[in-house]
Amino acid sequence: MKLFLIGMPGSGKTTLGRALADHFSLPFLDLDAEIVARAGQVIPAIFLQHGEAHFRQLEADTLREVTAQPGPLVLATGGGTPCFHHNLAVLQAHGVTLWLDVPVPLLAARLAAAAETKSRPLLATSGPTEKWLLETLSTRTQFYQQARLRCPADACTATAVAAQLAAAGIVLSENT
Repeated sequence: MKLFLIGMPGSGKTTLGRALADHFSLPFLDLDAEIVARAGQVIPAIFLQHGEAHFRQLEADTLREVTAQPGPLVLATGGGTPCFHHNLAVLQAHGVTLWLDVPVPLLAARLAAAAETKSRPLLATSGPTEKWLLETLSTRTQFYQQARLRCPADACTATAVAAQLAAAGIVLSENT
């Protein structure tokens, strides 16, 4: 079984994904890191040279290749991944989706604390971070809400997610 983490930038998909992979002794993959490795360019450079549409196609192609690989996996997706090219259907067909549902003020604080707004192309050109997060979340919520499981910000730990998975009868590995 594969576990796919979805949610807004700053929701903790990569951090929680690594913790979950450790907890379940599973491989972990960050989709953005995989795109960078395959493209040979960092994401801001892809956006600058080729535009968002090109990036979204690379993202969709990479997602399809990653999800088609056999075996269990914990995958941290990009914030927009489930919202383009029918990627949410691909995720749901190949595993369990988990929405990291984090309030906008907390997302903005996390991104500011990590000084990540400049390294994220959509945020770097958006103006006020909190305004962009609110607007973006309003369009992405329709996708995020379709996740099989939801993890509110105050409960997003590997232990809490493991309990949610167990309660739903979802087995990720032999060690569950």
